[in-house]
Amino acid sequence: MYPLPLVKRVKKLWGAIRTWMAVNFPEANATLRKGASEAELKEAEEHLGVKLPTATKVLFRFCDGQDTVAHTINEHRRLALLGIIGGYEFYDHLVNVHLLPLSHVIRETRDVGRQMGFPIRRNNIVVAASYYSEKWFFLNCANGQLHVGTGRWLSDGEMMPCVPKALMRSSPNVSHDLPQDELLLWLEEHCRRLQSGMIQTRKLRKSRCISLFPETPPACSVAVTNGVQVRASAVFVPELSDSSGGGEKYYYTYSIRLSLLPEGCMLDGMYYSSCQLYSRHWVIRAKDVVVSDVHGEAVIGKFPLLSPNGEEFIYESCTPLPEAPGSVEGSFTFVPGRLGKPEARQFDVKVAPFVLEAPEYIF
Repeated sequence: MYPLPLVKRVKKLWGAIRTWMAVNFPEANATLRKGASEAELKEAEEHLGVKLPTATKVLFRFCDGQDTVAHTINEHRRLALLGIIGGYEFYDHLVNVHLLPLSHVIRETRDVGRQMGFPIRRNNIVVAASYYSEKWFFLNCANGQLHVGTGRWLSDGEMMPCVPKALMRSSPNVSHDLPQDELLLWLEEHCRRLQSGMIQTRKLRKSRCISLFPETPPACSVAVTNGVQVRASAVFVPELSDSSGGGEKYYYTYSIRLSLLPEGCMLDGMYYSSCQLYSRHWVIRAKDVVVSDVHGEAVIGKFPLLSPNGEEFIYESCTPLPEAPGSVEGSFTFVPGRLGKPEARQFDVKVAPFVLEAPEYIF
């Protein structure tokens, strides 16, 4: 019924995802549903009024999304951060994206249409969504393209593509390429990032989740100054971006991870068992133009105290850009010992530049 090479490809994908989840994120692995039946696929098509792309059908035949719908507050707390796509948090904006089962593809597609006040564009269905801050991914069943809603989605239906167009083949050709859709390509890229360690799980609100902040170079910059290590990376935030122009055409969140290496703080040939952050300096560029040059005390109101072998201090913030790509770099000023009892002079810790780019893939 389905092309055998496509079936093998999707089987390999889901096998890789389940294996990674079983080892690294068993809580989320337990939410992955068994495959949908042909009857369930047909019923979904009838409810949605579309014909699902062949590759999408095969994806659902192997796994009918995630079983993460909560019916109580306690269930919501337990399940809401278990999305296999993952997310990010900064200030009061929390995103964690789940892959929807067919029953909720139907429901969310209808609910989003009602929320907008008019039906979703013809042939578009919701296939993934965040249960916190609203973020929707739409599959166009006519051409197989995957898009995500922007900051103007509710006002005028604006969307951005999630997969490089050069990779898309919407129908077989003379080279006998398989029909495929962008949902398959998107999941394959996500799986590659998980397997490579580019993205990993982390603790958030006392629970584990998949963080979309890159953990490996070149997307994550690393710098060490006097024993203080700073790792930094950014994620594009489509749901707050506005492609109509202005200062928020591109919106990013960035993550800064601070730690003191096991050998401790070394300054002027002396060893110190701790050091504490006092201030920060950021330079943010859009292309080659400086759009922000900020000096200030603390980070998000905190003055982290670092010790050898202690946990990383992690904080996230955000910035809009009028143009992309951009970059962030800067420094933190630290005091050996504690701010209330400094043991030596202040010193600056470098934050190596990290990129703010218009990504090929959007998750």
